[in-house]
Amino acid sequence: MTGVAVAATVTLVLAVVWVDRELPSGEDPGEVVRVGVVEGQSVTGYLENSRHEMAGLTDPSAPVSGETWALVSLRAYATPGRLGVLLSDAAVAQVYARVPLVDARTQVTRIPVYEMPGDVSSGMLDVALARDQEQAEYLRLSRALEGSGRNEVRLRATYEAAARTAAREAAAFRAGCECVFAAVVRATPEVLDRLVRRHGVRSVDPAPEVRRLDRTEFRPPLPEEDGTVRADPSGTPVPSTVTPVAIGTPSPIPSSIGIHVTSTSPQFSGAKSSPAVLPSEEPLAVPSAPDASPAREGFGVSSEASSDASGR
Repeated sequence: MTGVAVAATVTLVLAVVWVDRELPSGEDPGEVVRVGVVEGQSVTGYLENSRHEMAGLTDPSAPVSGETWALVSLRAYATPGRLGVLLSDAAVAQVYARVPLVDARTQVTRIPVYEMPGDVSSGMLDVALARDQEQAEYLRLSRALEGSGRNEVRLRATYEAAARTAAREAAAFRAGCECVFAAVVRATPEVLDRLVRRHGVRSVDPAPEVRRLDRTEFRPPLPEEDGTVRADPSGTPVPSTVTPVAIGTPSPIPSSIGIHVTSTSPQFSGAKSSPAVLPSEEPLAVPSAPDASPAREGFGVSSEASSDASGR
């Protein structure tokens, strides 16, 4: 027994030493860098800060710096074909898209990019298929509800409204809509300075602190946002009795600059939830089933943020 205990102790020590050697010095594997505007922050203030950071990056008296990551926000939603003009000369790693419906909140989708604009168009088609599945699932949930009580009627109406929204999103993405409003790029300060001066570009937020895209959470402002970003307004979630519809787990994606970018899409446990009693008369918000890479919902905020994340 003593020999077994000694062997176990030695094995544990060696394992700790091996793990410590595998981690880069000073790197916290649990740390997440946030780039963009966060809830409670003024969009105007964020844009002003971005301008100051760009000015410091391109200041002739500043130390010479090489390529850096940056979050580019657009003034209006753009088609995939338009991105080639807006983002030319920069290496694009991912874009953010959303169907801008005036009467419904829609989910923001992150689309990884290897080649422009083909990957953006194909990513939209993938999202359209996911929305088709969501529509079918919401309709199934609506048909599965029995009874004519207040909760059943409200839930049925909510599911049907969500199905209609998903159908409209699918149609828009399938048609290559004007839905892209931001991109993550990598470029030199000179190229970023040219980007920020282009008509249609709202801001360029340089992020030299970013080392790994899979440990970075980007939160670009929507084109229509100009006040203070509110907290998630999702309200009371509608219970689902099935696993959310989602595109398959993405594999590591080669970025347009030749390095591997790993998607940070959350994994789903598949746990089932039971229908809940909904006594409130407030309108219900249906959380759209997550797609390949969610960022945030409409005017809400990403669900990827964790309590151990470090803000910018």
